[in-house]
Amino acid sequence: MTSKIDKTIARQQEKIAAGSYYEAHQQLRVIAARYLKQSNYDAAADILTGGAKALLRAGSQQGAAASGGDLAIMLVLEVYTKGEWEITGDDEVSRSRKKRLIELLREFPPDEPSRKRYISEMIAWSAKFGPSERGDPDLHHAAGSVYAEENEPYDAEKHLALGSTESAETLAKLEFEWYTHDEPHTAAVYASRAVFPYLLVGNLRNANKAFLVFTSRLSSSNPSLVSQEVSSTSSDVRVYPSLPLLNFISLLLIAIQRGSADLFRDLTKQYAAHIQEVGIWNDALARIGEIYFDIQIPRQGNPLLEMMNNMLFGGGQANQRPGASNRAASRKVEAPPSSMELD
Repeated sequence: MTSKIDKTIARQQEKIAAGSYYEAHQQLRVIAARYLKQSNYDAAADILTGGAKALLRAGSQQGAAASGGDLAIMLVLEVYTKGEWEITGDDEVSRSRKKRLIELLREFPPDEPSRKRYISEMIAWSAKFGPSERGDPDLHHAAGSVYAEENEPYDAEKHLALGSTESAETLAKLEFEWYTHDEPHTAAVYASRAVFPYLLVGNLRNANKAFLVFTSRLSSSNPSLVSQEVSSTSSDVRVYPSLPLLNFISLLLIAIQRGSADLFRDLTKQYAAHIQEVGIWNDALARIGEIYFDIQIPRQGNPLLEMMNNMLFGGGQANQRPGASNRAASRKVEAPPSSMELD
């Protein structure tokens, strides 16, 4: 059977190489449908994966990439979802299923419209048949990393916030590089975009990692930036005299680790004027107070979803230039130049 499938894929790849994209696309769908009717999901998956890769690599000419995207979406819907393929853990089968999807994602040209649906469908499959109702962290990380490489910060943030342990570094690097194209005093605003999303989904480990990566880059790239280590019996903190809100984020993380509601209240009171000047942290801090310190906030809709969408991910005030006051709300945040480095 494997030999037969390999020969089928090879024949269709020859047609694709010859420019017969539509013919190859239609025949691949028919062949895959035949295997699906037999409930031979493994064979259908191999046919669709091989065909999708070949068409996506052919690019946008004569709709080749769109045809490849169609086969990739068919793979998720007809094989992964209807075949009820599960993610049961970190076993070899689960890793293989995710690896296939991630490899296909990497084949999509950046400008191919079907990619967004492909990402949506693979996340939906992983949420339905995996342990996380938000979708598999590895798949979120893969999608977020692709968007980060293409300098699409809002889309990258949405996925990296729900990603793996590797996502914290990727998100922190993205936010730092974005920050370097803004004013020096706005560092804390960009750091918060790397830290707050993790706090809001209960991932304190990634929040701490993202803050460490961001501040390490800040210090190494700005030798003249004054900072000092302040040590106590329970923690060590790097203080930036010229960046009070960066100090606030650092102390906020300590308050959460200690579970100290009093420290949280003292911090928000002490830094109230600075927080108000930023103008976009209030909802996030209110939600953080509720999650970690049981400080209740009035219920209006779904504050977590609204905050994540409106403040952090490109809607509402997130389009305000980071670091600007409410008086400058009409100024827009622009994505960083396409030449920026993420490594």
